Amino acid sequence: MELRHLRYFVAVAEELHFGRAAQRLHMAQQPLSRQIRNLEDELGVQLFYRTKRTVRLTEIGAVFLAEVKKTLKQAEQAISLAQQTSRGEIGRLAIGFTGSALNTVLPQIVRQFKTRYPKVELVLESLRTNEQVIALLSGQIQVGLLHPPIAADAILVLKTLYCEQLVVALPNTHPLARGTPEPISIRDLASESFILFPRRVGPFLYDQIVSFCQQRGFSPNVVQEVVPQQTILGLVAVGIGVSLIHASASCIGQSGVVVRHLIEPTPELELAIAWHPETTNPALSGFLEVVGEIFI
Repeated sequence: MELRHLRYFVAVAEELHFGRAAQRLHMAQQPLSRQIRNLEDELGVQLFYRTKRTVRLTEIGAVFLAEVKKTLKQAEQAISLAQQTSRGEIGRLAIGFTGSALNTVLPQIVRQFKTRYPKVELVLESLRTNEQVIALLSGQIQVGLLHPPIAADAILVLKTLYCEQLVVALPNTHPLARGTPEPISIRDLASESFILFPRRVGPFLYDQIVSFCQQRGFSPNVVQEVVPQQTILGLVAVGIGVSLIHASASCIGQSGVVVRHLIEPTPELELAIAWHPETTNPALSGFLEVVGEIFI
């Protein structure tokens, strides 16, 4: 028994006339009559009373009709869901992101994607760049917002979305935090204690920061290495030291911290979108389309 046989039965049951049912189904009357006979034989029951002038449902046929309509409706829903899922209109997409992404590109991307694909569930997970790489390669997440360079760039696809300069976070009691918010020189921080993220979290940017300071005549005295960014700002607020943070982190608004721009061009924190080229999640293409429209 196939779904088409059930549709044949419903057409005859609703029309109670083989000729009209055949026209409705765009087929000849004789093959339709034969298909109904075959259905009855397969079920081992009589579905219709037939005379030369009339066709009507048997009691069994009436019960069968109600159940068949339910079955066809469920089948149509299943087909529709499968088609919508294949087009990326329904499903689930897991996204990894860093704190920088949360402060910059992620809100706009999510808002626009949810407007266009309201039935796709977005699962957002805060992960460091190295954690995102592992999660992308294992399939735990399907797309990442991370900081290049990465070791797996030969496998994953990366596209830069955003770059931002570094700024100085100072305790609000620091002499350089007073007065008008004029840019300062990195040389003014030569004797300061620095709070940075651990090198293992972002070795490329960490080394750039150290080199940036060394090119201005000093090596930074790093007294604390912590994550996340909020903890760094908290330590700055209580006077443990100063820090170089990405500019968008200033929107966190940590009490007791003053942000100053630098005169010198600083290393840039690059933010990129990454995904595995063999990912089969249909929702990914819609997500990449939205990101491309906004940033690429």
